Amino acid sequence: MPNPDATQPQAPVVVLTGASSGIGHATALAFAREGAHLVLAARGREALDEVAAECALLDAQALVVPTDVSEAGAMHRLAEAAIERFGRIDVWINNVGTGAVGAFDATPAEAHQRVIETNLIGQMNGAHAVLPHFRQRGRGTLINMISAGGWAVSPYAAAYTASKFGLRGFSEALRAELADLPAVHVCEVYPTFVDTPGLSHGANYTGKRLAPPPLLLSPRRVAASLVALSRSPRPVTSIGSVALPGRLAHALAPNLTGRITAWLIARGLKRADPAPVTNGNLFEPSRGHLVDGGYRTLAMRAVPVAAVAVLGTVGLGVLWRVVRSRKGINSTLFARGRPKHRFATK
Repeated sequence: MPNPDATQPQAPVVVLTGASSGIGHATALAFAREGAHLVLAARGREALDEVAAECALLDAQALVVPTDVSEAGAMHRLAEAAIERFGRIDVWINNVGTGAVGAFDATPAEAHQRVIETNLIGQMNGAHAVLPHFRQRGRGTLINMISAGGWAVSPYAAAYTASKFGLRGFSEALRAELADLPAVHVCEVYPTFVDTPGLSHGANYTGKRLAPPPLLLSPRRVAASLVALSRSPRPVTSIGSVALPGRLAHALAPNLTGRITAWLIARGLKRADPAPVTNGNLFEPSRGHLVDGGYRTLAMRAVPVAAVAVLGTVGLGVLWRVVRSRKGINSTLFARGRPKHRFATK
């Protein structure tokens, strides 16, 4: 007699880095509800064990593998552990990300290096660990969590910007390289600002209390998008209403958009309350395993202001391109007391 289980689809095996809090925690629970087998990675075992216990309550199997993504050998061991436990890997999600906020030259060089090692090299290490397995099987989905910062610059977070722009280029190059393997997918995900503990976990060299902008996404919305993407992979997924306007503004007038963003951030920092300078989670694991950062309730009060700012930036970008191309007019924006000069737009 045929095995009645033979016709049942196998539970997907998902490796998830950055699984201890925020988007990673929410994603682990979202896949657990779908019956996936999970391999959870982050630097801190205690937080991972908490997430794994929550997955177990949802009747999902979860293997905990403490891992520093910046170490190539550790990432290969993560892949080996997943294959040894579950026999294969179907989906690998590079979700780890961190940041260091502060003026570039006021931020320690080792902090910049750590951000690049984590956000860019870490995801490259993940791809390097899993791709031989995907090639052998002829299938698999690699998901790189990038953020809207991969399209628009983040002044006062220069290393973060460099890592995200680099990750976008890496993902595109890798996808082209794997074009002869149609069942191996490389997916890029670009959420806008998400309400996670990430901002409080990251490094802060400004000496001021940091707060995210309004229009924050729920981590659970991002997690749901990742589950959907694992089922129907596609190259690029943007999440959030301001993602497209931000990309448009940067494409039309990148330098002007960057200057406006820098001016807004500098103005906000000037008004912010004092806060201690901290390395955050750059050199040691974060404590806690919360999904939410708790910012959305407060941020919603400022939604109209944010909408005006976004639309204004897009409008300025379009206007600048039109005026500059037709009349060649110099701008004096933000040039109080200085000679007129032309902003470059390319």
